[in-house]
Amino acid sequence: MNGTTDDPTLHDRIELTYLPVLADVREAVRVTLDAARWWRALRGAAYGAAALAFLVAALELLLPGGRDPGTAAGMAGLGAAAVAVVRLMGPVVARAVFLAVRAQGEARAVVDAEGGRWTARDIEQVIRWPMLSRYVETDRLFVLLTPRRTGSGFAYLPKHGLAGPADAERLRALLDRHSARV
Repeated sequence: MNGTTDDPTLHDRIELTYLPVLADVREAVRVTLDAARWWRALRGAAYGAAALAFLVAALELLLPGGRDPGTAAGMAGLGAAAVAVVRLMGPVVARAVFLAVRAQGEARAVVDAEGGRWTARDIEQVIRWPMLSRYVETDRLFVLLTPRRTGSGFAYLPKHGLAGPADAERLRALLDRHSARV
């Protein structure tokens, strides 16, 4: 991105222009959470805790001498709450991210051999390839992910922001050269 005419990375430059769409952000957050080990562990723990809570509730109602509806209801509620939190986490995070990016209006992304640059009304962000070491392609997006050791950061490139279908192939090739497909 040095801008000189003899820049060998110039042919690798791909530009996207798009308005933020809630469905894109939801998908990017879902992909990011699915790729995060900590999220899979937390989700498994929540479902395990819910199963245990439902089991305790059932045993409280079915075992002789039990029959404490208050304890059973409390345990069932705890199990339901654990499942609800896990199921709602992605959509709630996506909505919050979407409201922030939508407020910036039209976004522009430029991806080249050095990394990506995202600009909008009040923001400009540059992220180099070492920080975007992994990516996932979906029907709608290219979701760029941070390395596992740094957490679960992401950036996304919606395919509807590309100038044409050939740009998707060029972008895929560029990502394959600088990032690992997950």
